[in-house]
Amino acid sequence: MADHHEHEEVKGESLLDKISGIVHDHDSSSSDSDNEKKNEKKTSSPPSSIKSKVFRLFGREKPVHHVLGGGKPADVFLWRNKKISGTVLGVATAVWVLFELLEYHFLTLVSHLLIFSLAALFLWSNASAFISKSTPKIPQVHIPEEPVLQFASALRIEINRAFAVLREIASGRDLKKFLSVIAGLWVLSIVGSYANFLTLFYIAFVLLHTLPVLYEKYEDQVDSFAEKATAEIKKQYAVFDANVLSKIPRGPLKEKKKD
Repeated sequence: MADHHEHEEVKGESLLDKISGIVHDHDSSSSDSDNEKKNEKKTSSPPSSIKSKVFRLFGREKPVHHVLGGGKPADVFLWRNKKISGTVLGVATAVWVLFELLEYHFLTLVSHLLIFSLAALFLWSNASAFISKSTPKIPQVHIPEEPVLQFASALRIEINRAFAVLREIASGRDLKKFLSVIAGLWVLSIVGSYANFLTLFYIAFVLLHTLPVLYEKYEDQVDSFAEKATAEIKKQYAVFDANVLSKIPRGPLKEKKKD
C-alpha cells in the first residue's frame, strides 16, 4: 500500500510538471509571437527619423544663418552680437539722416573730413615739436591689396551670375519666371519713382537687420502662413494660365533631329 501511495505521488508530481511545462511553452510561444508582431509593426511603420517634409519659405532646407552666408555678416544680420549689430545699424541711420534729411552732399562731406583731419594733424605736429622738441610720427594709412582683390573677385562673380540669370530668363524657356521678373522690376520702378537710391538702400539695409531675426524667431508661424499663401497663389496662377496664357498663340516647335 505504501509503494502504491508513493507511486501515485510520483504520478501526480510528473503530471503537474507536464502541465507547468505546457503552460510555460505556451507562454513563451505567445510572448515570442507577440515580439514578432511588435517587430513586424516596427519594420512596417516608417522610422521616426523619416518625417514628412515640412514646408519652408523659398524652399529653404538649411538654417537661416547658413542661408545668409554664415560667418560675421550673418551674425550681424541675426543680432548674435547686439553691440556690433546696433553700431552698424546706427551708422547706417546716421549716414541716411546726414545725406537725406539734412541734404548733405557726399563730396562736401569728404572735403570737410579731409580739412578737419589735415588741420588736426598739422596742429598736433607743430604743438608736439614746440613742446617736446621732437617731430611726431604721423601714422601711415594704406589700403591692403588682398581684401580689395577678394571684394572685386566676389563682386565680379555675382555680376556674372546675375547676367547668366538674365540671359536664361530672356531666352523664353520659363514663362512663369519671365512674368515674375517683369512684375518685380515694374514694382521696383514704381517704388523708385517715390524714393531715391540712398533711401531704397537704407530701407533694404534695415530690412536685412529686422526680417531675418524676426523670421528665425517666428519660423514655424511664418512658414505655415507662407504655405497657405503659396497654395492660393498656385491656384490663382492655374486659373490665369487656363484662361489667358494657354490661349496665347505660340510658334511651332522645331522637330528634334532623329538619331
